[in-house]
Amino acid sequence: MSEKDSKDIKVERNPKINIQEADPSLPPSEPKPAATVLLVRTIEEAVEVFMIQRSIKTNFGGAWVFPGGKLDEYDLKDDINNYCRGLTDEVASQVLGVKSGGLNYWIACIRECFEECGVLLAYRSSGEVFGSSDEREKEILKDYRDKLNKGEPVLLELCQKLDLQLAVDRLAYISHWVTPKSEAKRYSTHFFIALFPEGQIAKHDGSEGVKSIWIKPEDALAQGEKGEFPIIFPTIKNLESIRGFTDTETLLKNKVEDQNNIVTVEPKIFMQDGKMVLLMPGDEGYDDH
Repeated sequence: MSEKDSKDIKVERNPKINIQEADPSLPPSEPKPAATVLLVRTIEEAVEVFMIQRSIKTNFGGAWVFPGGKLDEYDLKDDINNYCRGLTDEVASQVLGVKSGGLNYWIACIRECFEECGVLLAYRSSGEVFGSSDEREKEILKDYRDKLNKGEPVLLELCQKLDLQLAVDRLAYISHWVTPKSEAKRYSTHFFIALFPEGQIAKHDGSEGVKSIWIKPEDALAQGEKGEFPIIFPTIKNLESIRGFTDTETLLKNKVEDQNNIVTVEPKIFMQDGKMVLLMPGDEGYDDH
């Protein structure tokens, strides 16, 4: 991110978004590991991305976000790794620059995507991408989505029941954002992108997500600039990274080629002379705050 990019951002708290600020008298909280996915599709020579509006009762409530959330203990279990196709923990960890456990982020991404919008990124035993389902499968998927949203660790059981493998190789890693220390709840979020599987239907869960939409990145950014579409800074920057593409094939090829060159971004937000200031890594004064 260049100095110009960050200084051009209008920095202010959006009153439509529920963000809990940290107590300045306490040490900053440790960021929790999280994963988020940008589901994309091609419609009439344009790329659309799926977004969910979070319930006002949740952190970042009121904001439009991509499906995702923090890693669960269940995502760390080795058993589920045996139901992942096309990517090993060793390779995933190399991509993220960690010693081990990198594949957990891909798994969490798929789980959160299924929980929050009902889309399951998986393969059938034949190798076919999991798409449309018959009535029996639809009932099973609904049942297991409900269980997952209640916190039951049943993703592995679902894979076994429908003879599926998680399509971790269909996710490309695109960015890594750490919540500023000025916020009470902090996350170390790895963002991914994936092609929406034909035959499935994406829809918010009605609990954490209260609305959902397929939208062009350019439209989301334009509406966000007008204050009509509340989005937080990392969402803005990820939307900017996928705008201008006319098809998902070109977009995904571009992101796959870039996923080994991702740098961690942790903005710093503070008050100075009565104004809110945002600094990005590389900006003058960043290391002084």
